[in-house]
Amino acid sequence: MTQHLFTDDFKPAPYWWEGAPLDPGAGAAPLPAEADVVVIGAGYTGLQAALQTARTGLSTLVLDAQDLGWGCSSRNGGQISTSIKPSYHELAKRFGPDRAARILAEGRASLDYIARFVADEGIDCSFQVVGRFHGMHKPRLYEAYARQIANPAPGPDTGAFMVPKSEQSTEIATEVYHGGIVYPHFASLDPGRYHRGLLAAVRAAGAAAVGHCGVSEIAREGTGFCLTCAQGRVRAGRVILATNGYSGPLSPWHRRRVIPIGSYIIATEPLAPGLMDRLIPKDRILSDTRKLVYYYRASPDRQRILFGGRVSLNETDPRKSGPHLYAEMLRIFPQLASIRISHSWSGTVGYSFDKLMHCGQDNGLFYAMGYCGSGVGMASYLGMRIGQQAAGLAEGATAFDDLPFASMPLYRGNPWFLAPSIAVYRIRDRLGI
Repeated sequence: MTQHLFTDDFKPAPYWWEGAPLDPGAGAAPLPAEADVVVIGAGYTGLQAALQTARTGLSTLVLDAQDLGWGCSSRNGGQISTSIKPSYHELAKRFGPDRAARILAEGRASLDYIARFVADEGIDCSFQVVGRFHGMHKPRLYEAYARQIANPAPGPDTGAFMVPKSEQSTEIATEVYHGGIVYPHFASLDPGRYHRGLLAAVRAAGAAAVGHCGVSEIAREGTGFCLTCAQGRVRAGRVILATNGYSGPLSPWHRRRVIPIGSYIIATEPLAPGLMDRLIPKDRILSDTRKLVYYYRASPDRQRILFGGRVSLNETDPRKSGPHLYAEMLRIFPQLASIRISHSWSGTVGYSFDKLMHCGQDNGLFYAMGYCGSGVGMASYLGMRIGQQAAGLAEGATAFDDLPFASMPLYRGNPWFLAPSIAVYRIRDRLGI
């Protein structure tokens, strides 16, 4: 019944792979017997970490179980924010005012870092500072956000400003929101081309990156480690675990602290000329205040809408998740009723129980993960920092180091508690709580 929603050349794969096909990471040479640093995971975290260790002269090997970048680093929406979900007051209550301010500052630092990194490395990935419009799905939320703007908490100046419903058409052509807030410093990029440029920089620095070489065991051996992987064994002086939402049984301690949550995206076929200029006139990235998150934007060439959200717990068929996203897209943009889906895909986001990202180390085993849906900027930033830490550089210290990394009783990596949580969120979204 939904077949008419898909184009004749529909692909159940990320739109980003069209412009940046995945690198399988195949190599004719055998794996080295040892390396100073072995990085597990070839996404943004792992590659940024590897870049730091390689550029300090440490022999560095990156291993991934799939094609390089196959995970969320080539599946996300390409939206970049200041990343920190808890408010200053929440953070100050938990950690004190000083650390709360430092955590928020790290969020802004992650945004600044990726802008600087893309420019310095000359990566062609359509990076733009476009700002984000965050729509209010209930009228009272507009007033609540306006009060926050009028009385800002300590921390970096966001430059945010309110847009009333009477002026909403200057930001987005929809009637479903009751005004919104704009964060002008937020940015967008093409995540596939960004990953490809990052991978090229890592290889140019002398690191090796090997795909289809999953690691099945990390064993401590003397002062280092012995890793068992698909192509044999490798000794490592230090190990960086960069698996985030794809963390599995390799390290049960980390798996118990990261909640894998499916995130789904569709891309439309090209729109009629001029339609995008009416729908999203300022090329903002877009989201709204609902607990069940939806995020959307124009493609970098402004030909298509890319629309994502949390529409399922564990659906794996993009032909089934796609129509759910399509229906929500039409609720916001009924102007797209004749437009079909050209691509539909999903990825796995790594959440933490405290809604904060975490990094640290245990006697040479380093990690950074739990980006809670803000992985483009924060995975890049914390990947860089954890790489510096693994290289022994003092500048690698962050406000996230050694924060309590909580789990919950009976949790072993299967988020059985999400179904009731989502039901509650749906009720809260309807009520505007």
